[in-house]
Amino acid sequence: MQRSRNGRSDPRRPRDGAAPTRARQRAYAIAALPEGEDLGELRELLKTAGVGVVGQAVQHRERPHPNTYLGPGKLLEVKEALKGADATLVACDDELSPRQERNLEAELGVPVIDRTAIILDIFAGHANSAEGKVQVELAQLEYNLARMRGLWTHLERLGASASQPGIGTRGPGETQIETDRRLARDRITALRRRLAGVKGARATMRAERERAHLPKLAMAGYTNAGKSTLLNHLTGATVGVRDRLFHTLDPSTRVWRLGGRDHLLTDTVGFIRKLPHQLVDAFSATLEETVDADLILHVIDASEPEEETAEMLRAVDEVLEGIGAGGQPRLLVLNKADALDAERREELHFVHPDGILVSALTGEGTEVLGEAVEREFRRTLRSVELLVPYAEGARLAELHELAGALERTDTPEGVRVRVRLPAQVARRFERFSALHA
Repeated sequence: MQRSRNGRSDPRRPRDGAAPTRARQRAYAIAALPEGEDLGELRELLKTAGVGVVGQAVQHRERPHPNTYLGPGKLLEVKEALKGADATLVACDDELSPRQERNLEAELGVPVIDRTAIILDIFAGHANSAEGKVQVELAQLEYNLARMRGLWTHLERLGASASQPGIGTRGPGETQIETDRRLARDRITALRRRLAGVKGARATMRAERERAHLPKLAMAGYTNAGKSTLLNHLTGATVGVRDRLFHTLDPSTRVWRLGGRDHLLTDTVGFIRKLPHQLVDAFSATLEETVDADLILHVIDASEPEEETAEMLRAVDEVLEGIGAGGQPRLLVLNKADALDAERREELHFVHPDGILVSALTGEGTEVLGEAVEREFRRTLRSVELLVPYAEGARLAELHELAGALERTDTPEGVRVRVRLPAQVARRFERFSALHA
């Protein structure tokens, strides 16, 4: 394990060329909550990051202490508990300010990581594509920029002060810190330029898809809700699936053939409570796939208790609002029906009457989901009657591709077609209107 810039071991960084040693790390979890004791999600995040949990402490307070996150009394309790728990680090369920992180480490004598650092570490381990790696690096740099203490903090031991600088402390320390920060800012600028290029490429791909005027759907939901499994079942895709948080970082778009018509279905990165804003910013190009969708399928894990389900719904709603997709039409998809008993099914029907119960594993309810999607898109269709000359066979083939089933009658002048099309698409075929014939 590498040493951090303050001289202590950094649990987030393995030695160069060495395998990560996170499996041997043991975390003591802490949180400042208005009420409740549940740190289940933090434990799951740590498990995904390869860190064991050896204990936890929760202090009930309206807001964290501005200097030490926990109050002085609770901090002493945690310090005593750490001695018996054999913990190698402390994990916090919120994002800490640099000051809180430094003060906690000084008081507790062990490395302290916050929720954001854990999530960033998981993303770094799961990023496979070049785009995903750039997005994660950008988020990590922005998070770490305010926490950079430079390589020259050992000079503090020489007795320097603001009024009486110590020997050897004039200049170099500050210069090195500023150099580190400047290099980080330069790298951030370069990464943002690369992501701007990605954003442009995605815009080009979206423009190509829009020219085809295929209906666009995006699956959004809490991480590990089963979106990738559902994508595979609906489209016949083979997107990788694992029972772990944030397994899918890169959006996957596949064709879903529904009612004789192609629909574009995109699986997006999973959300979570208190999703770090650095990730939302860095993954903006990815999340735009959700903003651009005609219909959002909000997928939730219906096997969780209703209290957890409600919390997941709120978390996803907050992220969708934050990225500008709060007003998009959406369908609620209650996944993992195969894991539900009759009582839970009845509860879901009562609490979420508009929700569609499905199982991505067995296929239960997917036909009902398809019918609901078709109904949503039918609301945007308008009926048109066209007379397509035989010489315009390509246009007729395009109509088949766009509308699927259509009524057609062969006449001496051409093919008379009755079809339902999206209003924007219908305008493209106005010159074939049978009313003008």
